[in-house]
Amino acid sequence: MPRPFYVTTPIYYVNDVPHIGHAYTTVAGDVLSRWRRLRGDDVVYLTGTDEHGLKIKQAAEAAGITPKELADRNSERFQETWRLLGIKNDVFIRTTEPRHYRAVQEFLQRVYDAGDIELGTYEGLYCVACEAYYSEDELLDGLCCPIHERPVERITEENYFFKLSRYEKRLLDHYEAHPDAVQPETRRNEVIGFIKQGLCDFSMSRTSIDWGVPLPWDPKHVAYVWFDALFNYCTGVGYAEDDERFRRYWPANYHLMGKDILRFHAVYWPAMLMSAGLEPPQHVFAHGWLLVGGEKMSKTRLNQIAPADLVADFGVDGFRYHFMADQRFGPDGDFSYEAMVSRYNADLANNFGNLANRVLNMAVNYCGGVVPDTREDGPLVDAAADAFARLDAAMDQLDFSTGFAAVWELIRATNAYIEDRQPWALNKAGEATKTAAVLGDCLEALRVVALLASPVIPNAAGELWRRLGLAGGPEDERLPEAAAWGRLPAGSPLEKGAPLFPRLEPQ
Repeated sequence: MPRPFYVTTPIYYVNDVPHIGHAYTTVAGDVLSRWRRLRGDDVVYLTGTDEHGLKIKQAAEAAGITPKELADRNSERFQETWRLLGIKNDVFIRTTEPRHYRAVQEFLQRVYDAGDIELGTYEGLYCVACEAYYSEDELLDGLCCPIHERPVERITEENYFFKLSRYEKRLLDHYEAHPDAVQPETRRNEVIGFIKQGLCDFSMSRTSIDWGVPLPWDPKHVAYVWFDALFNYCTGVGYAEDDERFRRYWPANYHLMGKDILRFHAVYWPAMLMSAGLEPPQHVFAHGWLLVGGEKMSKTRLNQIAPADLVADFGVDGFRYHFMADQRFGPDGDFSYEAMVSRYNADLANNFGNLANRVLNMAVNYCGGVVPDTREDGPLVDAAADAFARLDAAMDQLDFSTGFAAVWELIRATNAYIEDRQPWALNKAGEATKTAAVLGDCLEALRVVALLASPVIPNAAGELWRRLGLAGGPEDERLPEAAAWGRLPAGSPLEKGAPLFPRLEPQ
C-alpha cells in the first residue's frame, strides 16, 4: 500500500493579493508533492486562505465591505493564481468553512479540558499585521514591529491564555529526540534558543472583535487567529469529520513556510497539539525570504510582484523553474528580472529546449521519424543513473536547486555526447546503424530528462514526452522503475514541433 505523505503551505491572509513570495512556497510544495507522487506515495497537498482576525476586519472596513466579502474575493484570487501556476493541491482550506469551525471548536474544548487554558487580563504591545504580541526588547526603535516596521498597538482586554510555559521541557525533549523536526539547522537552533529563554503563556482569545471562531465554553470570546489558523492542517485531513482519514495522514510530513512564522509553527503549534493529545508535525521547514532589491516584499514598500506578470513573460514553466533552481530553498534569496531572463535563456532555451530540438530533428530526419530499435548504451547510461540518484537524494533534503542541477547535468552530458559522436557526420558517411544507435541513446536520455524534470516544468516535460511518442504523461510513471535505462519503445513516432522555450531578449 502506498505510504501516506502530507505536505502543507501556510494558509495565506486574505487582506492581500498573491505575490511571488506566496508563490515561492506554494510552487515548492507542488514540486515536492509531484516528486513524491512519482515516488509512488499517497500524497495530500494542502494550501488555503486564513480569513479571520483583526487585520482582515480592518482591511474589509477600509474597503467598505464585510469581512466575508473580502475573504471570498481574495480567496478566489489565490485559487486563480495557483491554477495559473499549475499547482496540483489536493485540498484548498478556508478557515471560514463550517467544517473548520467544527474542528477548531472540538480542538479548543480538548485543550480547555486538559487544563491548559485559563482566563486572565492581558496588556501588551500588539502588531496587527503579524497578529502577534511583542515585548519591548523585541521591537525596533519607535516601538515598531521587527517584521513589518510599523508601530505596534498597546492593547488591554480580558483574554483566555494558553499555558505555553508548561510545555518548555516537553518541547525541548521532543526536539532532542527528533533533531530534524525543524529545518534547516539554523532554524532549529533558533527555535531551541527561543525555548531555552523561557516560554510565556500567550493570549488565545479576543473579545474586541467577533470575526472568528467562538470558544465553545465562552462564546463572548473568539479564538485568537493563530489558534484558529494553525488548526487548518488538521481540518484539511478530516479532523472531527473523518477519523480514519485523519489517522492516515496525521502527523504532517512537512509544513513549509517563510521564516517569519517559524515560532508559531515550531513552538506554539506543537505545544497546542501536545495539549490535545495529538502528535506534532514530523518536519517544519522554514525557508528564507524572497527579497526584491535586498528588501522583504511588503505593501508598504510597494515592491510586491504578481506571479501573473512574470508568467506573461516567462510562461508557467519558466516561472516555476526559476524560483526552484536559481537559489537554494532555505536561505534568503534576491529576485531580479534580469537574473530571471539569464536563467531562462541559459537553462531552458539553450540547454533543455535546444537539446530537445536538435535530437528530435535529427531523429526524424535520419531515422524515419520513429525511435530506432538500436542503441549504443554508452556513457549516457551512467549519466542518467547519476542524475536520478542525485535528484532523489536532494529531494529528501528539499534541496531543489541542487537536485534539478543534476538533471541539467544530464542535459549537458547529452549535448557533449552529441558533439563527440557527431551523428550528422555518421549519417553523411552512410553509417545508418551507428547513427541510429547514437540517436537512440539521445532519445532515451530525453525520456529520462522529461521524467525527472516533470515536477518543476510539468508542461514542457509533458510536451516532450508526447513528442517522444509516449502515452500518458511523466506524472503517470513510478520511480525508481521509470528511471531505468532503455524504457523508450522502439518504433514510437517522433515529432519535431516548435521550440519548447523560445529565447528571450533582455528588456
